[in-house]
Amino acid sequence: IARGGLRWSDRAEDYRTEVLGLLKSQQVKNAVIVPMGAKGGFICRRLNDSMSSRERLDEARGCYQDLISSMLDITDNWQHDQVQPPAQAVCYDEDDPYLVVAADKGTTTFSDSANTISAQYQFWLGDAFASGGIQGYDHKAMAITARGAWVSVERHFREQGIDSQQGVSVVGIGSMAGDVFGNGMLLSNQIKLVAAFNQRHIFIDPNPDMASSLAERRRLFEQSHAGWDHYNPKLISEGGGVFSRSAKVISISPQMQQCLGIASPHLTANALISELLKAPVDLLWNGAVGTYVKSRAETQAEVGDKANDSVRINADQLRCKVVVEGGNLGLTQRGRIDFALAGGACNSDFIDNSAGVNCSDHEVNIKILLDAQQRAGELTFKQRNTLLVSMADQVVEQVLTDNFQQFEAISMAQAQSHERTREYRRYIQSLEKDGVLDREQASIPDDETLDKRRQQGQGLTRPELAVLVSLTKGQLKQTLLDSSLPDEAFVQPILQQSFPQLLVDQFAEVLDQHPLRRGLIATRIANTVVNHMGVSFIQRMQGTASADTADIVRAYLLASDIYDLPGLWQQIEALESLGVRREVQMRMLLELQRLIRRVARWLLRNRHPLQLSDAERNHIQPVIKQLVDRMGDWLQGSPAQAWKDRFYFYSQAGVPDRLAKTIAGTTVLYAALGMTEIADQGTELQPVVEVYCLLGERLELFWFSRTIDALGVANHWQASARETLRDELEQQLRRLGVSVLQEVGKYRDSGQCFDAWMTQHQLRITDWLSMLAELKSSDRQDYAMYTVVTRRLAEIAVTG
Repeated sequence: IARGGLRWSDRAEDYRTEVLGLLKSQQVKNAVIVPMGAKGGFICRRLNDSMSSRERLDEARGCYQDLISSMLDITDNWQHDQVQPPAQAVCYDEDDPYLVVAADKGTTTFSDSANTISAQYQFWLGDAFASGGIQGYDHKAMAITARGAWVSVERHFREQGIDSQQGVSVVGIGSMAGDVFGNGMLLSNQIKLVAAFNQRHIFIDPNPDMASSLAERRRLFEQSHAGWDHYNPKLISEGGGVFSRSAKVISISPQMQQCLGIASPHLTANALISELLKAPVDLLWNGAVGTYVKSRAETQAEVGDKANDSVRINADQLRCKVVVEGGNLGLTQRGRIDFALAGGACNSDFIDNSAGVNCSDHEVNIKILLDAQQRAGELTFKQRNTLLVSMADQVVEQVLTDNFQQFEAISMAQAQSHERTREYRRYIQSLEKDGVLDREQASIPDDETLDKRRQQGQGLTRPELAVLVSLTKGQLKQTLLDSSLPDEAFVQPILQQSFPQLLVDQFAEVLDQHPLRRGLIATRIANTVVNHMGVSFIQRMQGTASADTADIVRAYLLASDIYDLPGLWQQIEALESLGVRREVQMRMLLELQRLIRRVARWLLRNRHPLQLSDAERNHIQPVIKQLVDRMGDWLQGSPAQAWKDRFYFYSQAGVPDRLAKTIAGTTVLYAALGMTEIADQGTELQPVVEVYCLLGERLELFWFSRTIDALGVANHWQASARETLRDELEQQLRRLGVSVLQEVGKYRDSGQCFDAWMTQHQLRITDWLSMLAELKSSDRQDYAMYTVVTRRLAEIAVTG
């Protein structure tokens, strides 16, 4: 299963290097969709300078058609419910009839040609073979790739504290005729495009008027083939202009010098472009082809883009605050890392521009389903096309949501990167061992470098975390496909999340017949798990819960369902519109992540074998809801005060009360699992909560729990030991609660019941408290001491 763009390359000498670089990016970009990443390219050997532009285009289309036909000649087909291998071919690989091609540089108008050939070959995918054709989603018209990249722009600005409503200064790479560049420069009325360049011209507007320049950019975009030399010179501010890249010398006006931070009064065209890349602006927007920034440690030859050797700069020369790559390979990966280490904000190209391939994926998957209905006589071809158009806005919304959540996943990983350096290092080692990661090729730092960064207060950068996020999704997706999880009844509703609601409403009963059903479910689960729980979640759970990957994902799914994680996540994301600070939102997301991780571990330890079922969810969910409603009334002592403090913090930050109550009470909501088991003995929830508080206060279990959480962790063995201590404490607290509440019917309230129980076990409790006092006064505390103390608590619980 493979999908990727086919490029008409103009790099005749090194097109293999170009396609290989694009393939590496595509492999990780396709983490958000079902197929693995692929990339193709071709050169036209018969082109010459005497040809007109029309003749050149016709020659390229002919070469493209030859390539498409050749690929379909050796591709399996699917007919009459079985795989049909290509005629007169010996097949050494497994059956695989899935092949989809997409548009790329130079081939954006060729999709219909490919689909015509697909029809001639009676290829089973029909016009889903080449997405974006006349009966598909026009990426340029939808501006989907640019809009996806603009999500990164807005998120970076927010995290960098840049107010994008006060005007954002931009240097761009590309022209307004281009899909990504042109659409991107029309997405905001607050863009101050001070400079841009393409292969022919350099545009500079030192002090642009945002309103008139936006209108002019729109005019150029709508003209389709207009270059920067078509820009109305009357609208360019004083000291600016449009300059040919063939000019030997360009005079640099005082206004250009001041705006762009240029010292020299005269520069060659190439030197001016280099200066534009170094400009002190808010945003460097890459919307074209070419690699313009590398690491100082890299040679020009290592970059593999000879055409731009003369203008390329080193990452440490960048003075912009944010870099976003709507186009591929604008920076080398090592260049991105250098920029990020110096405090710049960037992801990787495969994160920024993934919306295009994601949109194509939606189109193909929808067409596969609708074409089956067309063959069954449930739809006409015209009805199918009308339905495709009507779903476009919903598809865009789903695609942009994926971009937003993937960016958020990297931000969460970055927020914990320094404190989790050792954990990430072990995870990287496991990826290497599994053959998923080649550190050198992916520019992931070695162990020594990671240790040095930790000592310097740094962790992994966003570009490095972007690679780990994408590789983790791909690996998890394949592991789930190899398991039975995608076939279990509990996860089948997840399939609907891969399609627009309009389609689900009309064809819900036939969705489970989709040929890619398992892949769609596995992909959606893998994306959600990594986005919500981080890259090392599975490995961390394997180390402390002794479960395989499928069971860990089952535990996550059940925990997520019980606590309505998607709903809470969505509410937190919506806080941005209420003006809630970014750091408050991040704190809430990390609180949720910790809650779900702890709940998943509890389920794995206490529900073996773990079964995904509505019954388990429906058993615990009412307790969660009741606790959220009544925590403020039922909690006592330090838990009550801790909850009130946290609730006040979130409430003052602008978080709505219901959400603030929930996040403020994540510690208690986790304890609800044990409370549910106590309440199952026939006790109302309120006395259970009260006894939970009394046990924690009077036996100092809350203090003991906090000290366990604060234990230092030098390696994964100590991390496992700390998790085991937590489990032991929770188990004993549950047993003690049952013991106390067995006598609740004899007394007026839980307080009297608890006092009677304390009297009954006075000697053992006194001994326990004495050990805690000794622990508090000890100069040196280690895991052995905590293990002994925890076992003493178990003696009280067993006696009870």
